[in-house]
Amino acid sequence: MTWHGPTFRISDGERIDGAWCLVWRRHDLVDTYYPEHLFAYADGLITLGRSQATDLAGLGGRLASGKVALTPPDAEEPVPPASKWESRYPEPVTGESFLLEVADEIAALGGRPRARDLLWEAVRDYQRETTETKRARLRDAYLAVPAHLRVYVLGDMDRQDRPLRILTTDIGQPVDGDGPVVTEQMHQSARDYFTRGDDAVERAELRQAVHHADDPTGAPQPPIVLHEAVHPRGWPAELGHFALRNDYDAPFEYGGRTYPTVLHGYWALSAADTADRDRIRAAATAREAHELGGRAARRADWADVRLAVMAGLLRAKFDQHPALAELLVATGQGGVLYTGFYDAPFWRDAGPGSGRNWMGRLLELIRSELVEAR
Repeated sequence: MTWHGPTFRISDGERIDGAWCLVWRRHDLVDTYYPEHLFAYADGLITLGRSQATDLAGLGGRLASGKVALTPPDAEEPVPPASKWESRYPEPVTGESFLLEVADEIAALGGRPRARDLLWEAVRDYQRETTETKRARLRDAYLAVPAHLRVYVLGDMDRQDRPLRILTTDIGQPVDGDGPVVTEQMHQSARDYFTRGDDAVERAELRQAVHHADDPTGAPQPPIVLHEAVHPRGWPAELGHFALRNDYDAPFEYGGRTYPTVLHGYWALSAADTADRDRIRAAATAREAHELGGRAARRADWADVRLAVMAGLLRAKFDQHPALAELLVATGQGGVLYTGFYDAPFWRDAGPGSGRNWMGRLLELIRSELVEAR
């Protein structure tokens, strides 16, 4: 089955993560089937559609009674392969194997290992100590994987799950009942397969450790959110994160001219006409500078240079105001989310999937430069 997500439901004020797949449901009044979404949640709840709730046992009963089907009722019955050993296709999904798959999905949603995770754990345990007890545990872990998903469990398009089928078959017995008779040499070959895989993973991890040597370590620092705020009685005496925003009054010199705020500088320098630039720079407030700048004709190259101009204005602001530089450095390594209503989505964080937050990114860059300069 194909699972989709993420989704969730709210229970007693708590978010419960979920996923869904498509099944076929028999109509309660007429003997016909229609497609329905089956939702599974981290706490074990299962619903057909958004309303009819059940659990794994209840779903099993519906599958057994025919109230829920896994394929369209007019679908052709799969033709069993002539040889299970030579077959290159997964086993047909059954009600029993589907229930195992749903249980797997619920486990993953709840942060618990799937059957395939436990299988890999058993493989590594057997590789460390190749005893019959460990091989029996490996067999149990393999059989716990939903039957229709076993061919995919190793992620090997060529050999599929054959190494596992060989290892879980006793010496002297045919694999799958119609395959080759297992020998100790075949067991060893399967063990070598996993050893080569482990070696390849180790090499890849070492290579990644080199390539990602400068990646931050430890728990990430929560982001700093610079909310837009209004202070009708003037800015508070004690500096806060509001002083990092572009409308904060912190006069600075840039390009031979003085600007009351970053917004004054940005919108003045965006204007094509010199008179508009002077009028914007002289605006009484940052909001007024923004309004005037938005109405003025823009420089033809503004889209190409605006990031560099904004970066220059920010550098000037923090270089010329040490207290503000200290405030920015004190935010640590957390991301900076610059929010608001008046700035374009290009500059601000506008929620999930929206807004490019270039102001936040530039503030992180300036912060790093301030730290490096020390």
